[in-house]
Amino acid sequence: MSLHAAEFFAELCLPFHDHAVVGATYFAAPVPGTPLRLRIEFTATIHADTYGGLRMAVIHPDRGEIDAVSLSFLDHGTFHRRDEAHNTQPNTKQYGTFNTNRHPGRPPWEGAVTTGLRDAIEQYTAIWFPGAWAAANAPSRAASRSAHRAPAPPATRSQARTR
Repeated sequence: MSLHAAEFFAELCLPFHDHAVVGATYFAAPVPGTPLRLRIEFTATIHADTYGGLRMAVIHPDRGEIDAVSLSFLDHGTFHRRDEAHNTQPNTKQYGTFNTNRHPGRPPWEGAVTTGLRDAIEQYTAIWFPGAWAAANAPSRAASRSAHRAPAPPATRSQARTR
């Protein structure tokens, strides 16, 4: 079954304009003109088709992976509400994870609250890509100061004509 990865990463609302989702992996160039890239992928658990978090890595084109960190769904409260609502007990394979073999046609991560993950991603990327979030969220200078030409009023004939 599909992870619906593109939809999951869209739920995170990451602000990077230069990004792509390939398979189940998110790639981004948070700061244009620099060689460092960000890769985010799902982390598998010891159970088949079950995922317990995300792994973020900073990639350099010549040096490869420079740094990586794992963000567990459990630590960031991603499925806390869902697990409480379904009375899922801690220390079970379903607790704080999602499995791709459930609910055909719906995202397997349905019920995820991504705020904690997004905050952690923001903190991590602030170290490796300083200013990337501010730059991505700031309105474009061109957009904020665009000159709009108002059409000239139509020429009207004056009532008094002189020759």
